[in-house]
Amino acid sequence: MIPNITRGSRMAGLMVYLVSTDADKTKNAHTDPHLVAGDAAIMAWYDDGVLDKDDAAAISKHLDQPRKAFGVEVRVKDMVWDPVKKQRVFAGYKDASVWHCSLSLRAEEGALTDQQWGDIANDFVDAMGFTEASGKAQCRWVAINHGTSENGNHHIHIAVSLVREDGTKASTHGDYARAQKTCRALEAKYGLEELSSVHATRGYERAERATAARDQREMHRASLARKVRASATASGSEAEFVRRARDTGLLVRPRYAKDTTDVIVGYSVAERPKPGERPIWFGGGTLATDLRLGQLRQEWTDTPQAATEAAAEWNAAARNKRKAFTNGPENRAPSADAWVEYTRNATALADQLRTIPRDDHATWAKAAREVSGAFAAWSYRLESTPGPLAATAAELSRTAQLRAPRQHGKPVALPSIAGTAMLFMAASSKDKTAAQTALMVQLINTAFAVYEMHAQSGRAREAQRIRSVVENQLAPFTATMPKPVTVGAEQPPAEKAAVQPRAVDIARRGMAPIRPGSVVPMTPTPATPATTYQPNRGTGPGLDR
Repeated sequence: MIPNITRGSRMAGLMVYLVSTDADKTKNAHTDPHLVAGDAAIMAWYDDGVLDKDDAAAISKHLDQPRKAFGVEVRVKDMVWDPVKKQRVFAGYKDASVWHCSLSLRAEEGALTDQQWGDIANDFVDAMGFTEASGKAQCRWVAINHGTSENGNHHIHIAVSLVREDGTKASTHGDYARAQKTCRALEAKYGLEELSSVHATRGYERAERATAARDQREMHRASLARKVRASATASGSEAEFVRRARDTGLLVRPRYAKDTTDVIVGYSVAERPKPGERPIWFGGGTLATDLRLGQLRQEWTDTPQAATEAAAEWNAAARNKRKAFTNGPENRAPSADAWVEYTRNATALADQLRTIPRDDHATWAKAAREVSGAFAAWSYRLESTPGPLAATAAELSRTAQLRAPRQHGKPVALPSIAGTAMLFMAASSKDKTAAQTALMVQLINTAFAVYEMHAQSGRAREAQRIRSVVENQLAPFTATMPKPVTVGAEQPPAEKAAVQPRAVDIARRGMAPIRPGSVVPMTPTPATPATTYQPNRGTGPGLDR
């Protein structure tokens, strides 16, 4: 459940919007706006009938009565964007007595009943401190069900007057964080999708989708995230990351700590604009939680020399100057043995993931991050427009993101395939090779391990998304690739001959069919818990039938 908070000064204007059903005058017209919860007086006056403008006027007058009776003003700082300073600046104070929050379900969750929404709304305003449950006088409030949005999200709107019945002001300090925490608790209580443990990606605004469709191109954030993820996964240091990101055509600029010009605490990226256009910048954390600079730095060695080199590259990027170092690893061709080494590592990773507890989110996130980065790098090298590799990278990136990383422990040591992204980005040709096929098979097996984790954890939606992208997009792509090479000279010729067609079949077929009534794929032997899987060289349970 996703909360979205805004503040305003006109309760009447908000209520008119919330009850509007006029598609010509309202961007988000509503077909059946009706009450599901509110303070005692509101619920005594109104039933569950559709609200109209007269109702809106009466409800807003009721909600606003304490503020007008006591003559109380609720004011907050007004911060506006200064195009010269390129930052938000203080512009005075503004009225903000109206607190408004929408609570939305993901489209895949379907709809809730009015009773369920009413219970959720009452619990939510209690937890936010707006009712007598806080030990203070209550605020007047109302919750209106808007049904399903044009994006498929079933949702309600909650409007609260921040002047309590006794004329005191309700505090909204930390309301964004408190709303998120409250939603996590309500998800568990009402059996909703728990976004605290399910890994999710950032949403896209309607304007971004419209612009992308108009220009027939990948959305800014999707394109940026793919290139940043590929560059980060392929890099062994922060300085290398900056150089690789610039090599993909990105504009990169650092964010310095306050009052410093050498302490980098974040970054922003943008696609290089067309002549006459301005770049559109996005912070790393707005692309994905695992692409924040602090998260990326956990994968790189931290030494004084590395910090100095990174600062030099950030400063060069900020000034759009040449790279500070030109002999980095990104300019060296990897050895032929590297393909064999990382294919073995990917095989070992897929095997060992099946021994990892399903609730070890940090370890699963790290593994998914590396596999997603590998597919993102391959997509950058092979796909001029986003295709199956980009789709697979995007789907796995969901699992790579933890909403609250500090609440999770450190991931356990596993075979690393981070260098796989380096191999793909260093490929000198867009031609597919047998070595790539062998590595692809093991990357698919790793993706299947992530699929199993979600399926056996009861997260059927997440499992189905991974299954769908592998079956419908990645498998047809893999069918066009050359036969894979066999890794491991220790195998006898007869075994090698058997492995190759089997691996091609695995890559071409993707996930195996699911038994009726089961979220776990069919296997030749009875399914066992994820913590007791035995290594299965070159395949995954349910793939080899």
